[in-house]
Amino acid sequence: MLNEKNLRITTLVENGTFKRGLLAEWGLCVYIDADGKKILIDSGASPHAVIHNANALGVDLTGVDIMVLSHGHYDHTGGLTAVLQAMGKKMEIIAHPNIWDLKYARKKDTGFYEYCGIPFMRNELERLGTKFNLTAKPTWITDNVVASGEESMTTDFESPDEALCVKKDGQFVRDLLADDQSIYIKTNLGLVVVAGCAHRGIVNVVRHAREVTGINSVYLVVGGTHLFPASDAQLKKTIDAFRELKIKWIGVSHCTGMKQSARLAQEFGESFFFNNTGTMIDFPLK
Repeated sequence: MLNEKNLRITTLVENGTFKRGLLAEWGLCVYIDADGKKILIDSGASPHAVIHNANALGVDLTGVDIMVLSHGHYDHTGGLTAVLQAMGKKMEIIAHPNIWDLKYARKKDTGFYEYCGIPFMRNELERLGTKFNLTAKPTWITDNVVASGEESMTTDFESPDEALCVKKDGQFVRDLLADDQSIYIKTNLGLVVVAGCAHRGIVNVVRHAREVTGINSVYLVVGGTHLFPASDAQLKKTIDAFRELKIKWIGVSHCTGMKQSARLAQEFGESFFFNNTGTMIDFPLK
């Protein structure tokens, strides 16, 4: 188990910020310093925010050892070229093979399909020194830190947004977001789950984390929860599941939604917090 004193999580990009001098945008990028490894999950939506915020927060991107992509949407990958250039070295990126699917979102008001996938060609990123480690299986970065791989869907109330599609053979079909993944960290305090977007359901993410790591105690769930499109019924079942899982701390980001965040804050009180741009988490939480 990782000693909690050897873990810090810094959110470089998220929808909002409470700190002056930082940039917020619709997207996510999280820097994890754990077990002697410096890990970057995602890169935000633009080439500007992550670089600006890393400099402002004293995060040296040249020290990053490995990257993980939570999935192949633009708001998690749009800063990739800027990040890779700032790193200035060859970089392994762990991701699911489906990140390269042609991903679209169907607009509810018009019915049109808008491209929302990675805004770069694979060879463009590889020319910058990227080596893609594409796998659907969990990838252990250290003995205590693992990229989840494809996360199982076991609940009866969570599923990917029906408006999200992939284009195959000229047809738009529903995207089941098999590429959606998270990072799990085994600590003395319990399991720490860093979710990118949780398109397959945040409860499914936590259940999968316990299965992969063999740890049932969940200390912290932090990151995107993709609850903003959730119905009241789904949100209630999510809250009930969180209680059943006995999650100690819940820090929400990005795709959670303000109404849903407010409900979680009301339900979980001091165990809840907004994980915004510039949030630095040292352990144990207080």
